[in-house]
Formats: sequence, C-alpha cells, structure tokens
Amino acid sequence: MTFTTKIHTYGRLIKFSHTIFALPFAMAALLLANMKHPVSLGTIVLVIVAMASARSAAMGFNRLADHRYDRLNPRTANRPHVTGQVGLGSVLFFILVSAMVFLCAAALLGRLCLVLSLPVLAILLLYSFTKRFTTLCHLVLGFAIGLAPAAVWVAVTGGLNWKILLLSFALMSYIAGFDILYACQDIEFDRQHRLFSLPACRGASRALLYSTALHGFTLFFLLLVYFAFDLSPIYLLFLCLIGVLIFTEHKLVSPDRLDKVNIAFFHVNSAISVLLFLGILAGR
Repeated sequence: MTFTTKIHTYGRLIKFSHTIFALPFAMAALLLANMKHPVSLGTIVLVIVAMASARSAAMGFNRLADHRYDRLNPRTANRPHVTGQVGLGSVLFFILVSAMVFLCAAALLGRLCLVLSLPVLAILLLYSFTKRFTTLCHLVLGFAIGLAPAAVWVAVTGGLNWKILLLSFALMSYIAGFDILYACQDIEFDRQHRLFSLPACRGASRALLYSTALHGFTLFFLLLVYFAFDLSPIYLLFLCLIGVLIFTEHKLVSPDRLDKVNIAFFHVNSAISVLLFLGILAGR
C-alpha cells in the first residue's frame, strides 16, 4: 500500500471529510476571540492541529469500540477496519498517536489547556459507548463536539466567557440534531441489536421532530451570538441563509424518504458550517 493510499484509507476510516462540520465553528470562535485578544498564526495552527487530532482519536476509538456492530451492519461493512485494510492493532496505534498529538498541541497552547485536555479527551472517547444504554447519546455527541468553541476561547484568552458558550450551545444542538437524522438510517439494525438511538427507540417521525427542535435551538443561539458580540447586520443575512438550509435539510428527510439522509447530512451541513464562519468573518 503506497503512502498516498494509506492516507486515503485512514481518511475513510475516520471520515476526515466530516471535520468540516465542526472546524468552521472553531475558526469562528477564533475570529470572535481575536476581537479582544489578537491571535497569532502559531495559535491558529495549534488550534487546527488540536481539533484534527482530537477528532481523529475519537473517531478511531469509535471504530474500535463499534467493530463488532460495524461488521454486522451492511451500511458500515465496507469500512477499512472491517474489510481488513486497516488492522485493529493499527487502529489502536493511530488512536494513541492522535491522542498524543492532541495533548502536545494543548500543552503548547498553555498549562490550562493541557489540564483541560484530559477530561475533554475522555468525553470524546467515552461517547462511543453511550448508544449502548441511553437515547441521550446524540446530545452527548453534541456536547463533546460543542466544547470546541469554548476550548478555542480558553486557548486564545486563557479564560472562559459566557458569550462564547452561546456558540458552543449552537454547535451542540446542531450536531445533536443532524446526528439524529443520520441515525435514522440504522433504525432496524439498532432495534435488532438493542442500541438506544433515538430513531430506534422513538420511531423516525418523533425523532425527526426532536431533530427539528434542536435545529431551532441552533438558530436561536446563533441569533444570540449576534447580540452578545455586537456583530454587524450582515451577519443576519448569513443567518437567514443558514435558516433556509436547515429548512431544506428537514424537507429533504421524512419517515418515508430516509434515502435523502446522506445528501442532507454532508452537503447541506457542510454549507451551513462554512456560512457561519463567513457570517462571523463579515459580521466583525
């Protein structure tokens, strides 16, 4: 296997392309922090490295924890750790290296970041087990990823401010909402294997209502960001576009049209994340 092929394979293993969902929120937090505390290029690089390595460790651990389910689920049976393209020992090594890179990046960002990186990493890893016992697993994932803006703020300013928590809450509800949509693909599988995803336990119709409500909270918190950081009105234009995309996402997916989940999940959500970053960039 060539080096390029290995990179591509590991990228598929952890779905690296999905990094675009949360990274723009972290970059948006950098822009907001820069309004009060100038951000150096070194800090930007370290934040990106920390984000990518933490997510890589979490996704690698998820693949290891869910290996027996991934082998049985037709939707996930072609993943590299199931087909044998990446051995489980290699996955474990990948997790350890990613975790070490994350801890090193956190240490370079400051002592407080290093101290906080340990519980953050624990939350990211332990999420993988939550679907085995609670329907709140989607909110746990949202909480884990929603820590990113607050973590970026701490890295830049050395402390925490309630204002940035609005962006964290927006990311939390955003991630939890579309994770519920994504889980609709596995309703029958989750029921057969006693996994507690919300769609499996409450049905697709009710799960989609919860997802819609969570994305309503996303828009609410993003509106509060506008007032808290005194952004220019142009930010509201981007927020309107985000609202249109969220509406489109939920029109695409219905209990009898679950085949549209992947379109809504990747294409629409990618656009939403990028629009938020551009909105805050313009709104400053």
